[in-house]
Amino acid sequence: MKPLLLVFFILLCSCDYFQSKKVSPEQLLEEEIQAINWNDVDVYPTFTDCEAATTTQEKKACFENYLHDLLTSHLENQKIVVTEDVSDTVLLKIHIDKTGRFSIQNIDMDSITNAQIPQLDSILRHSFDSLPKIYPAIKRSQQVATEFSLPVIVNIN
Repeated sequence: MKPLLLVFFILLCSCDYFQSKKVSPEQLLEEEIQAINWNDVDVYPTFTDCEAATTTQEKKACFENYLHDLLTSHLENQKIVVTEDVSDTVLLKIHIDKTGRFSIQNIDMDSITNAQIPQLDSILRHSFDSLPKIYPAIKRSQQVATEFSLPVIVNIN
């Protein structure tokens, strides 16, 4: 009788083992969001001119080169006069929201550069006033906001 009672007790306790656990959709979504690497996107922001690029890296390079060329051409048209030589790498922190709106969040430059060229901040910001339509970055088929840094070398003698 004792062995039969023991088997019955084991079967009774093990029934919980076979029950399926219910997981809420919210919990599944939260786990999936945590698993996504949000620092990397599937498709980088792009311009219409960059649509010919096929790989993600080519599109990223095309986008950055387009911004760099636009900035360079704008800076070449400026008459900047300094009393001392200026050699600095200015870092532009750029934000593109999920609708494709471009904005400069921060301009990081040396204090000497800022003292020698106080109008540089506004010149850099106005360089991008005539940007064509930007197609935002895409992550998992959704348009997402992105931020990146664009270095600008300033060398004025």
